[in-house]
Amino acid sequence: MTRVVAVAPERLDRWLTGFAERHGSVSYDVTPARVRLTAEDGSLAVVDVPYPPLPDLSREGLVAHVLADHRLGVLLVRRGGYGAGVFAGGKLIDSKVGSRHVQGTTKAGGWSQQRYARRRDNQAREAFAAATEVAVRILAPARLDALVCGGDRRAVDTVLDDPRLRDLVGLVRPPFLGVPDPKQKVLEQAGVDARAIRIELTDPQEP
Repeated sequence: MTRVVAVAPERLDRWLTGFAERHGSVSYDVTPARVRLTAEDGSLAVVDVPYPPLPDLSREGLVAHVLADHRLGVLLVRRGGYGAGVFAGGKLIDSKVGSRHVQGTTKAGGWSQQRYARRRDNQAREAFAAATEVAVRILAPARLDALVCGGDRRAVDTVLDDPRLRDLVGLVRPPFLGVPDPKQKVLEQAGVDARAIRIELTDPQEP
């Protein structure tokens, strides 16, 4: 069985030690983009290196790399709100959140429904335009090492389609975060989730 666990960068060293304690001696296969741990009992753990490439191809190098003060951007966009933040070493150093009213669905039919749909579309465009301006102001000049997004995928794609944000597109990395309408607390938690190291675990096969 394969599953994914999320580990805070500050806990990675202890987690690696605990993996060996639980599963027996561990061999490391380290590349600039991925670290593969194979335990004595056949358990596997795979870590995709955040902010690749990994400069020091060792366990110690991995731990030092994830603890470095990388600049991580977070962009959250939904119809009802948006948030952008820059995190350095886990600390939120710049951010902006906002909300826009976008009407929900209606059961009305005919011309009323069409007028309602047009009004919703206009409101959504205004919300995405506001989110774009915030991203341009907060994220574009931040010299990010990576960008994690969340909310509504189509909304995020609409924002990142702006030519002023083209340099950010290549920095986007998983995971895509599922979040409610972004508020400050939501943005702060998204930063915690975005920094977490994701480890793919595979249990040994039954004989």
